[in-house]
Amino acid sequence: MQQSIYIVLGNGRVFKGIPFGAAGEVVGEIVFTTGMTGYLETLTDPSYYGQIVVQTFPLIGNYGVIPSDFESSSPKLKAYVVREWCQVPSNFRSEGELDTFLKANNIVGVFGVDTWEITKIIREVGVMNAKITTTLDDLDQLLAEINKYRIIDAVQTVSTKEIMVSKGVPRGYRVVLWDFGAKGNILRELLKRGCEVITVPAHTTAEEILNFRPDGVMLSNGPGDPADNNEIIGELAKLSESRVPIFGICQGHQLLALAQGAATAKLKYGHRGANQPVKDLKTGRVFITSQNHGYAVVAGSLPAHVHMRFLNANDGTCEGIEYENMPAFSIQFHPEASPGPLDTNYLFDQFIDLIRGEESKCR
Repeated sequence: MQQSIYIVLGNGRVFKGIPFGAAGEVVGEIVFTTGMTGYLETLTDPSYYGQIVVQTFPLIGNYGVIPSDFESSSPKLKAYVVREWCQVPSNFRSEGELDTFLKANNIVGVFGVDTWEITKIIREVGVMNAKITTTLDDLDQLLAEINKYRIIDAVQTVSTKEIMVSKGVPRGYRVVLWDFGAKGNILRELLKRGCEVITVPAHTTAEEILNFRPDGVMLSNGPGDPADNNEIIGELAKLSESRVPIFGICQGHQLLALAQGAATAKLKYGHRGANQPVKDLKTGRVFITSQNHGYAVVAGSLPAHVHMRFLNANDGTCEGIEYENMPAFSIQFHPEASPGPLDTNYLFDQFIDLIRGEESKCR
């Protein structure tokens, strides 16, 4: 007979489920993602560091474990919650199944719970902390532990610990990828465009980056509250004075905005999934995008030299920025997708155009 496990939300709601993956108890920030596919990319996205991830799509694990689809070497999330996990996956690329993968990476899993009900609670109440536990003996103590939890040192924890050089075709542009928790497909998209990519740790200084004599700098995605990264923000302000072209994605977008005097704020329940509509304010065109973030740049805080380019069509939050005082732009969504639509993949080409000194193209 399968044992029971409980998900205790910060507001006191309790859900009874069945454990799979690694055994244990864990506290984290509970969030939901609406992607119908791409659970492997979700599991290995470093931006989920410190979080308990709930999948709204009911069946997970049906195409197994495919390492070539990973966005990083291992999962960084706290736990994984699904309605149903497929114990017998079927896919010619599969190299294993989900339960074994979670066990190997020490990730606690829960299935057999109403993930839609959990999602509705998060949408109504807002993102909160939760604990996965095997006992409810002292609920008051559990809630005190849950509400005390905070994600700290997120970027420094998931960032690369050493400099790595990856090369595309000969005579390509040299791009420094400043790693705040970068998804692997950002690197792959740069390599596709012939770039030599030098990936550097989050603690790298502006001076050290400029010593590489880069043609451009890519600011990656990453986890946690962007405003916690004061040292990085200070170095970004210095880098901005160099006139080196900059392209920021997700966390990189937020950090660059903070370095230019804007503010960020936590969203009620974030944007996580592959179906977020984003409007280009210059052309009026709407794109479907992949997103994973809990914070956003406050549109009303943008200084005079910073202009909002993209707008979230659901809630009106800032999704992209262009800068007048430097060759730079940034976006909140993921143009590299993985998983998700490829509508905005052209922005990598726009970055290359910026490096070439050409006028950025609108499509």
